[in-house]
Amino acid sequence: MHAPLKSLETVVPADASARNAPIGAVRAFLTLLVIAHHAVLTYHPYAPAPKAFAAPPILWTAFPVVDLQRFGGFGLLTLVNDLFFMSLMFLVSGLFVAESLKAKGPGGFLKGRALRLGVPFVFGVGLLAPMAYYPAWLQSGGAPSLAAYAQAWIRLPFWPSGPAWFLWVLLVFAAVAAALDRLFPKFVPALGRWTQDAARRPGRAFLVLLAASALAYVPLNMALPFGHWTTVGPFLVQTGRIGHYLVYFLTGLAFGAAGVGQGLTDPQGALARRWWAWQILPVPAVVAAVAVFVVAFSPHPPPKPVVDVAGGLAFVLACASLSFAVLAVFLRFVRETGPIGRSLQANAYGMYLTHYVFTAWLSWLLLPQAWGGLAKGLAVFGGAAALSWLTTMALRRMPLLGRIL
Repeated sequence: MHAPLKSLETVVPADASARNAPIGAVRAFLTLLVIAHHAVLTYHPYAPAPKAFAAPPILWTAFPVVDLQRFGGFGLLTLVNDLFFMSLMFLVSGLFVAESLKAKGPGGFLKGRALRLGVPFVFGVGLLAPMAYYPAWLQSGGAPSLAAYAQAWIRLPFWPSGPAWFLWVLLVFAAVAAALDRLFPKFVPALGRWTQDAARRPGRAFLVLLAASALAYVPLNMALPFGHWTTVGPFLVQTGRIGHYLVYFLTGLAFGAAGVGQGLTDPQGALARRWWAWQILPVPAVVAAVAVFVVAFSPHPPPKPVVDVAGGLAFVLACASLSFAVLAVFLRFVRETGPIGRSLQANAYGMYLTHYVFTAWLSWLLLPQAWGGLAKGLAVFGGAAALSWLTTMALRRMPLLGRIL
């Protein structure tokens, strides 16, 4: 699901910390949204009842634990999250790419990304995902036996990777950026010159992003079943959104080519100054997206092409407007971060990698408690955030992991 990840940013000079502070805060905020999203899915009002471990569709990959105690508000929270937070992760991940390409060259850039993304992907897929999904095995009626779990796991038609799917997709996008820079050395600087004007005219940048994402998303949305994922071994991706995510990553690359803290991300620019105006558009956009979703799953939905086009356009509008709204708020109000904020930003990558183990196991441990879905969801979120934070702080003390995390 991302990134708002410390490992995705290149090293910047100390005097650049002030201009990067809003982006670091966005990255940390998105990390917390990811943890919250996974914490409350257990208590989602429409979470599916547990089934046999290998019975299709294998929905426990999204709902590792399902609790009969629900909270309706979590349905809206996860729906709004899904409209934008992964896309904004890709955009933020692209912001520092231009600086890194300039400093290291395409080869050095890609080598660094292979270490910072590839190694954690293997670690996440090989160890963390099986740990996180063991409660799903138990809730499906599996025997409390690691050997039986391992045998059932390897017989699955794919290898569930959990949140680590984001890392391999981001690594592929990094390879695309490196190839563009190698083949067209003047392309990225030209992007920076074009996006420099976004400090004065963020609306134009918004419309370009909206049009590009619509072209990338709507046709695929029409051609594919709802919510389709491509699964090849541990390589998973939401098929209809792959082009949309690439657009957001390349948009981040374009904005970052103007310089982080300049162009669209200028804390003194028009996006930050008129932050309040950018909070208005997401309201009707989200309402439209929710309305299409409700109508699509009503007893008598409109024809599929109508739903696909309307839903696709509502999604790209809600995604872009929510992303710009979040950026506007953080650019306007974040000037510096205190010790807690700095720690959160420094440990965000590890928190993203490890939190899924904690959200799944805490949800499992709380199943017997009669606290209600809201209280349980908040407890799992707080516990998973704290435990993944502390775990990452400990892991970063190890020399190799410290370099990666």
